[in-house]
Amino acid sequence: MLIVAALGGNALLRRGEPMTAENQRANVKRAASALAALIDQGHSLVVTHGNGPQVGLLALQSAASTDGAFPLDVLGAESAGMIGYMIEQELANLTSQRLFATLLTQVKVDPGDPAFAHPTKPIGPVYDEATARRLAGERGWTVAPDGDKWRRVVPSPRPLDILEVSVISYLVEHGVVVICTGGGGIPVIARDDGSMIGVEAVVDKDLASSLLARQLKADMLLMLTDVDAVYAGFGTPEARARRRVGPTELSGRDFPAGSMGPKINAAIEFVQATGNPAAIGRLEDAVEIVKGRQGTRFET
Repeated sequence: MLIVAALGGNALLRRGEPMTAENQRANVKRAASALAALIDQGHSLVVTHGNGPQVGLLALQSAASTDGAFPLDVLGAESAGMIGYMIEQELANLTSQRLFATLLTQVKVDPGDPAFAHPTKPIGPVYDEATARRLAGERGWTVAPDGDKWRRVVPSPRPLDILEVSVISYLVEHGVVVICTGGGGIPVIARDDGSMIGVEAVVDKDLASSLLARQLKADMLLMLTDVDAVYAGFGTPEARARRRVGPTELSGRDFPAGSMGPKINAAIEFVQATGNPAAIGRLEDAVEIVKGRQGTRFET
């Protein structure tokens, strides 16, 4: 079975955890263990991943440089290379599979997308509200609540096309485990002459992964995060896990735009387009989620 497995940024770096190389490596190793189990069961795998904490840290470091800051598309490429390198190496250490490739992936977006005027995608460290608002004033950021903390938010335009999909497909057909579409891919727009150029944004990883899974005709879209399932009434005394749902039973509009909402929309779009299942659940439960025993499964 061909599975597109999307690793959430919080599955790679736990919420509130210091963004050190050691912590990043430890979390990637934990993620690789779950993915290696899927590979060893005979599944073909394409791995995508988030980069919100990492690209935000790189943006802070870049802004502190006296030589000028790099734009988010360049920092997105940098973070995708870094995370992909670690995933590729740790997977190779854990499984007999020996064909891996990390591919920087451009994702076409619409320059007129309304998301550019309404930032929603959290990146970088978490702050208390007072610190977040102070930094927003000093640096021209937009900030918003993220759980009980605050973070910088940036535009997250809708992905329209995965430009390297034919290369990814070729590699998969030849038995390669591909790590790609890192951080939702590098957002680019088409200029009047047809050439491409990057834009200041971060594409949502789950929506990009859903698009990639549809373009690859994958058998399953698997979104792995730090929660065990989708909960109706999350954060209330009536909260309950939804284990099996039809593609129209839940709406991403009823969930946070910067986290679970895009995952649900990504699952719905994949199931409706392909008739194949999508699932959301905890990283450690990956094998059981694929078997339908854990997580939330979207199916027709």
